[in-house]
Amino acid sequence: MDQKPKYNTESMQRANQTSIYQLMTIGVIVSIIGVFLRFAGDSMMLSIVSWVILFVGAFICCKAVFKILGS
Repeated sequence: MDQKPKYNTESMQRANQTSIYQLMTIGVIVSIIGVFLRFAGDSMMLSIVSWVILFVGAFICCKAVFKILGS
C-alpha cells in the first residue's frame, strides 16, 4: 500500500544536470550586466543596448528553466 517515491527518475536526472545550472548562471550574469549598463549612462543607444542584453539574459534563464521542467 505504501508507495516509495522514485528518486532516480528521468526528470530528476535531467533537472540535476550541471549544464542546465551553468546555463542559468550565465543568463543571470548577462542580465546583471544589462541592468548595470541600464543605469551606467544616459545615452539613448546605451539604453537600447542594455535592454537588449537584459532580454537576452532573461531568455537564456527561461530556456534553462524550461529545460529543467522538460517542456
